Amino acid sequence: MARDLYETLGVSKGASEDEIKKAYRKLAHKHHPDKAGGNTEKFKEINAAYQVLSDKEKRGQYDQYGQTFEQAQRGGGGGGGQGFGGFSSQGWDFSGFSAQGGSASGGDFNGGFEDIFSDIFGGGGGQSSHKGRDIQIDSEITFEEMVSGAHREVSLLRRVICDLCRGDGGEPGSKQETCHTCKGSGQIKQTVRSFFGNFVQAVTCPTCSGAGKTYGKKCHKCGGDGRVRESQKIAFDIPAGISSGQTISLQGQGEAGERGASNGDLYVNVHVKAHNFFERKGNDILSTEHLSFSQAVFGDKVDVKTIDGKLAIKIPAGTQGGETFRIKEKGIPQLGRASVRGNQLIKIVVDVPKNLNREQKRLLEDLKKTGL
Repeated sequence: MARDLYETLGVSKGASEDEIKKAYRKLAHKHHPDKAGGNTEKFKEINAAYQVLSDKEKRGQYDQYGQTFEQAQRGGGGGGGQGFGGFSSQGWDFSGFSAQGGSASGGDFNGGFEDIFSDIFGGGGGQSSHKGRDIQIDSEITFEEMVSGAHREVSLLRRVICDLCRGDGGEPGSKQETCHTCKGSGQIKQTVRSFFGNFVQAVTCPTCSGAGKTYGKKCHKCGGDGRVRESQKIAFDIPAGISSGQTISLQGQGEAGERGASNGDLYVNVHVKAHNFFERKGNDILSTEHLSFSQAVFGDKVDVKTIDGKLAIKIPAGTQGGETFRIKEKGIPQLGRASVRGNQLIKIVVDVPKNLNREQKRLLEDLKKTGL
């Protein structure tokens, strides 16, 4: 059965290159067969999807022709001329891929494997150091805050740049020397065993963390890491219209990277508390309004609850139980367009009286005789 590649990576069809890469990294980390709980078949599918969606030309072809084109390219097993080469007819086949992201059978990962191998096995290329760790937190908001938006301030214990050595890791005034392990290149080579076989990979030097230099004495405050743990307050806004379970990404608000590498990101998982009166359906708000028997028969003007306060609406005579009234633009704002709001849908419940006095019963009996 043909797979939807966007669904495999858990992204939308309009996802950006950065969103696709982040989704790929996360899933590859989770399912890599060399890790505890890894899944070989799932890992193959994830990498196959990334090969296509990370390449503009291949992604364009896939978007145009869809899974029919994907199946046609996979059918030959050896890779045709247009784009998805290197797949086997029994499924995804990665036995020929090398550490540099190329394929011995003709496919091309455009460097995608370099990044993920670096993340999984602790490697890194060039003079760069490791990016800071991402942080995830949960934040709960009320139903009302979901409609209006919210502001939060949290205290996070995270790694930040050491203010004494300014991230270099050396004691101020200490002599700087060329790293004896990597001879100043910032890299060493090591053999990595993986699901794809053995390969030699250039990884970040563990002695100097890719800086190519060391100090005669390590910074006494950070121990040479260049970072220290501190509790800091971070303020952020939660936009109106967000759904429960959605995540806000705050770039650069995670932990500090090593030796000048970029910071990680902060991911805020938003949870909306259930309301005791309102419910959400898309961008509409659902509510229920109870009417007495006489109000339903003769009509009335009643005050109903909205998320913005009470509002008087007219109930026409003869209103039936189960009918729904719509109040325009009293729903939930569209995410990213706060001026565009859904509606409030009010379902009518007619309360049939149970305990009637003698006079009320007589009047209803008279009505019954008339056919009402």
